[in-house]
Amino acid sequence: MGEMVTIPAAEYQALLGAATNLADLRAHDRAMAAIARGDEELVPAAFAKRLIAGESPVRVWRELRGLTQAALAATSGVNRVQIANIESGAKSGSVATLRKLADALGVGLDDLA
Repeated sequence: MGEMVTIPAAEYQALLGAATNLADLRAHDRAMAAIARGDEELVPAAFAKRLIAGESPVRVWRELRGLTQAALAATSGVNRVQIANIESGAKSGSVATLRKLADALGVGLDDLA
C-alpha cells in the first residue's frame, strides 16, 4: 500500500476546488485554441437559443450566414423548395441533401441532423 497523508477536510475541499478550476481553465484554453484555428466558431446567443428551442437548424444556420433560401440553393445545389420543406419540417431531407447544405453553410452534418 502507498503512503497516506491526512489533511483537514477544509484543505481537501480547497484542493478539489482547485482541481475543478484547473480542468475548467484547460477546457477553456482548448476551446479558444479551436476557435483560433478555425475549427470552431462562436455562435451569437440569439441563434444558439433558437437551436436549443428546436427551430430548424438549416434555417438558423442559413440566417446566421446571411443567406436567402435562393442563395443557399444556388450554393448547395439543393432545390429551394426542398430547402423550404426541410426548414418547415414538412420533409427531413436525405443524408446526401443535408451534407450538401452543411457544406454550403460551413457546418458539420451533425449540426443539421
